[in-house]
Amino acid sequence: MESRDIILRPVVTEASMALIDNKRYTFDVDPRATKTQVKKAIEEIFEVTVIKINIMNVKGKLKRQGRYAGYTKKRRKAIVQLSADSKEIQLFGEE
Repeated sequence: MESRDIILRPVVTEASMALIDNKRYTFDVDPRATKTQVKKAIEEIFEVTVIKINIMNVKGKLKRQGRYAGYTKKRRKAIVQLSADSKEIQLFGEE
């Protein structure tokens, strides 16, 4: 898999934005990706040093539309800890 195929999108929530102060970034990643693949992809794309990665599988939520029920898509989320001397990752472009 290519690095750009592994990292799907950053997770932008109130909780994940609070982690950025500690140089922890949250990304949605490919469900088949391993920790080592995610680490290599983050370091290659953003040119930073990764110390630690936590990965979790998030189940799909039950959603209903009238009498029909289904589940949203399951996903895999990675929380990446950068080293203290790494530069910041710009999630929203140049400011």
